[in-house]
Amino acid sequence: MISFIDDHREVYGVEPICRVLPIAPSTYYLHAARRADPEKQPVRARSDATLMIEIQRVFEANFCVYGVRKIWRQLAREGIVTARCTVARLMRRLGLAGVVRGRSVRTTFPDPAAACPLDRVNRQFKAPRPNALWVSDFTYVATWSGFVYVAFVIDVFARRIVGWRASRRAHANFVLDALEQALHERRPVQGSGLVHHSDRGSQYLALRYTERLAGAGIEPSVGSVGDSYDNAQAETINGLFKAEVIHRRGPWRSFEAVEYATLEWVDWYNNRRLLAPIGNVPPAEAEARYHAHVGGHVLAA
Repeated sequence: MISFIDDHREVYGVEPICRVLPIAPSTYYLHAARRADPEKQPVRARSDATLMIEIQRVFEANFCVYGVRKIWRQLAREGIVTARCTVARLMRRLGLAGVVRGRSVRTTFPDPAAACPLDRVNRQFKAPRPNALWVSDFTYVATWSGFVYVAFVIDVFARRIVGWRASRRAHANFVLDALEQALHERRPVQGSGLVHHSDRGSQYLALRYTERLAGAGIEPSVGSVGDSYDNAQAETINGLFKAEVIHRRGPWRSFEAVEYATLEWVDWYNNRRLLAPIGNVPPAEAEARYHAHVGGHVLAA
């Protein structure tokens, strides 16, 4: 209604239009004054304008994947206290929405002839400390130049990605490279009881892979065939990766594009992404809290 008066006031005048429309001239002039001078805006309107800038910033700084809950929690971490419903209302006004994960696709193809370790996890994806339980899995990405496969190794304690690798082929060396990165990054102590869990994919049951686990003093554990619940932690990371990077930013032209995007995402995920299961903090922060707590107890002793 205000915009209609703006468009026709030069021809008909404000008062004649207001006599026809259900609006008082004083109301129109008040709106016009507020547009000319933002200081005359109501307190709520000024607060909304400031908060929308912060919401847009947080949204764009986090791969444009956060929904209302994550935006609200990140604002609170930065000392910007507001109601969750306010964030939801302003995100609707801005046209912002978090990503939604879709249906998963099976990538596990077992080798019936391969020896298979026991399932030492039994769907209990909890760890008392870092380097107690790792889970591994890989997924695929369709590009214009063929499929790209991306493998992850995750430390279950804080759900931190400790190793990853992208490859043009889904062979054993590719998942072994992700494991090697995890071993270099974490340097687990031999005999510390670290368990490595995966599904029954032939890549993870390959002799080179199982020998490397044994050489590092890591106990292997394997779930059942094609059962996402038996490797749920790794499947969750795959789902986040596909929803927050692959489905949102495609189509993908090349292997190099996928590899670089994965590198960016892993860094953000480990150091800045808020995870509800670990207290709405990033994985690196959760691990830092653990080490600070353990270090404090050692000094006290």
